[in-house]
Amino acid sequence: MKNSNYLYVQFADRIEKQIKSGVLNVGDKLPSIREVCAETGYSMSTVSKAYYEVESRSLIESRPQSGYYVSNTSARIITEPSPSSPILKCVNVDREDLIDQVYGNMTDKNITMLSLGFPSNELLPIAKLNKGMIQAMRELPNSGTSYEQVKGNPNLRREIARWSFTWGGSLTEEDIITTPGCTSAISHCLMTLTKPGDTIITESPAYFGILQLAKSLGLYIMELPTNMTTGIELDALKKALSTKKVKLCLLMSNFSNPSGSMMPAEHKIEVVKLMEFYNIPLIEDDIHGDLYFGSSRPTNCKTYDESGIVLCCSSVSKTLAPGYRVGWVSPGKFKKEILRNKIYHSLSSPTITHQVVGDFLKNGRYENHLRKIRQILNHNCNNYINTVLESFPKGTKVSQPQGGFFLWIELDKSIDTAAFYHLAMQHKISIAPGRIFSFQDQFSNCMRLSFGLPWTNELRQSIQILGRLLHR
Repeated sequence: MKNSNYLYVQFADRIEKQIKSGVLNVGDKLPSIREVCAETGYSMSTVSKAYYEVESRSLIESRPQSGYYVSNTSARIITEPSPSSPILKCVNVDREDLIDQVYGNMTDKNITMLSLGFPSNELLPIAKLNKGMIQAMRELPNSGTSYEQVKGNPNLRREIARWSFTWGGSLTEEDIITTPGCTSAISHCLMTLTKPGDTIITESPAYFGILQLAKSLGLYIMELPTNMTTGIELDALKKALSTKKVKLCLLMSNFSNPSGSMMPAEHKIEVVKLMEFYNIPLIEDDIHGDLYFGSSRPTNCKTYDESGIVLCCSSVSKTLAPGYRVGWVSPGKFKKEILRNKIYHSLSSPTITHQVVGDFLKNGRYENHLRKIRQILNHNCNNYINTVLESFPKGTKVSQPQGGFFLWIELDKSIDTAAFYHLAMQHKISIAPGRIFSFQDQFSNCMRLSFGLPWTNELRQSIQILGRLLHR
């Protein structure tokens, strides 16, 4: 939630009020940025950020060489998915077979992969990364065939630390340990801070990879009620922590997978205070934090961590290069233990790809790339929502994420999305059934769709096919 004291937020709120009151109607053109500056005396930066903010609320859209217009999405009426209500005890229902079916064909180019949670190759700067790969092999000792230091590539760690200013952090390269991806970072944290039989807290729904990882380590998972807009319910978190049976918490504060929820800043502050009060570590997965649709990057829980209780994990797998396996953790006061665990389990991170990403961040290319991909994903998200609302049965509930990759869709309770997955696959369309995102008996009538694919008429038709199948 952005600070309403900011001038650009106040201006954005005024524009939103005009649209919702009917002063501005669908199709109306907004004054140009220069015109607004001349009229109000605001700086171009303030007006630009205000327009970006209103665009992120799906109220206006930019048209190349033309300007900003009130979008048709401003008039849509959306019912958001219901908050989850898991039973507050540890349950472990087998989901492996269903997960294997959904992700066993993830490289099949004949299938429209609405189930995958990473960007399409068309959205990635592959040519620039290829040049960086050649340069890295020339610069690195032994062309990058040697191990790098255990903490990770110094150049990459330095650039990650520098990048932390975007979410209000003040990290140094000594605060960073690199890993082969975000899941690897989370795995190191879990193996270091827990033992088999311990209980951890997650949101519900939660990313199936994290659930299965925790299960493989012999951990019990307590899923807590979660709002699909604002994230984990704080009252439920307080109650669970007060039992003193919880070893740690594992949360996604920004654009959670699969719900797309984002904790307001005040919730993040409260979560960190709770962790400090009960002395319980928080593993924060912030892998989607850079994919915001608004004018400024949201903070994370690590922003408010003064005691080192938060272990913040992230990666470029969702933004830049999924196959490069570049991730990291800022482990706070657990640095020594996490570093020792990395020595035991992986020793070193991939040398060449970590150098490539470090250079990419250093040369300023990353921000330019992020600006483009955020705009595309925001556009995709609006198109997905519009097509779902037009095509799916009446009563369908759809999330309205402010960033990330995912739409969380709640259907009539008579629909089983695990069975629907097989029906959709007959039409070469893959969706992620809701039940894989929980160990409990819930979300059987829900699904996750990824909007990381380029928007085309063929993609629109695939979503319309899903709608026709659901109407049956």
